[in-house]
Amino acid sequence: MYPSQIVIPMKEELTEHGFEELLTPESVTESLQKEGTTLVMINSVCGCSAGSARPGVLMAVHNSSKKPDHLTTSFAGYDIDAVNTLRQHLLPYPPSSPAIALFKDGELVHMIERHQIEGRPAQLIAQNLIAAFDEYCN
Repeated sequence: MYPSQIVIPMKEELTEHGFEELLTPESVTESLQKEGTTLVMINSVCGCSAGSARPGVLMAVHNSSKKPDHLTTSFAGYDIDAVNTLRQHLLPYPPSSPAIALFKDGELVHMIERHQIEGRPAQLIAQNLIAAFDEYCN
């Protein structure tokens, strides 16, 4: 598990913008059972999280006319049980961190895996998410 002093500032990049932390398997299950759309950001310490994933998610949320009903996040390598539960809901996609998923009424409808994040600018991640928001969010 990563040290708190490293993880907390990375978590706060999202929680300070309205993302709810999913810290337990129960919170994951409860969150994904909610009606409407739920965006899940599996956060991580890797450089692609800081360089494009977190900034891209925030750009999308702040610049889209349609937004998910619920914004959530969990931290790989730190919120271990919660992330393991999330990954069960992300099958058949293999474990990936960072990763960004959009659920609608509990069903996975859009997924961005690490290999789609690495080496891409935050603006491209944001464009991908905004297109998904336009398709699936009210």
